[in-house]
Amino acid sequence: MRQGMDKLWPDARAALAGVVQDEMLLAIGGFGLCGIPEALILALRETGVRGLTVASNNAGVDGWGLGLLLETRQIRKMISSYVGENAEFERQYLTGELEVEFCPQGTLAERMRAGGAGIPGFYTRTGIGTSVAEGKEHKLFDGTEYILERGIRADVALVKAWKGDRYGNLIYRRTARNFNPLAATCARMTIAEVEELVEPGELEMDTIHTPGIYVQRVVHNPAPEKRIEKRTTREA
Repeated sequence: MRQGMDKLWPDARAALAGVVQDEMLLAIGGFGLCGIPEALILALRETGVRGLTVASNNAGVDGWGLGLLLETRQIRKMISSYVGENAEFERQYLTGELEVEFCPQGTLAERMRAGGAGIPGFYTRTGIGTSVAEGKEHKLFDGTEYILERGIRADVALVKAWKGDRYGNLIYRRTARNFNPLAATCARMTIAEVEELVEPGELEMDTIHTPGIYVQRVVHNPAPEKRIEKRTTREA
């Protein structure tokens, strides 16, 4: 039994045990293959849970990231803004096996932020006149039309941090700071995977992006497998 504020778990599999269940809504951080919680995604695949709805900027690639969960048919629905680079995603979507809710990137970020702030919904102009606006409430403000978007409140969030302590205080690095901080706040339980684990008090307070109060479990993954999503080269 854990005492005090220590939130460190021995590995990703142990951190997910008794937490994830079928039909859950998960918020998962990352941008492409940058800043994705690799170990937690692999452990999630091993749990065998199914019927998941996943809110994430994109769905990984074939054979890595969330693409692994698409291959095992564990994801029922994706809430995403960009879904390129993944042939299996495309196949499942076109055959009706996968439900997809397309969401503009800024709107998706704000939906997570709103959920974490306790805001049930907000109005935005983004998507007006497109399929994104279909079925949503429209409202005029000062003569301008807006649509209502709902905040995302997930059951579980899986995030990846560059550095963190066993109290759950997290620092993200560069592009990984896009969706991870937002996902970390919008769930009832947040599990963080960190590359560099330091002792409490070692992180400079003003550099912490996600305070530990938002994080319930921490996993140390010191040697993540970092893949390049798309490589473009040119002759010298």
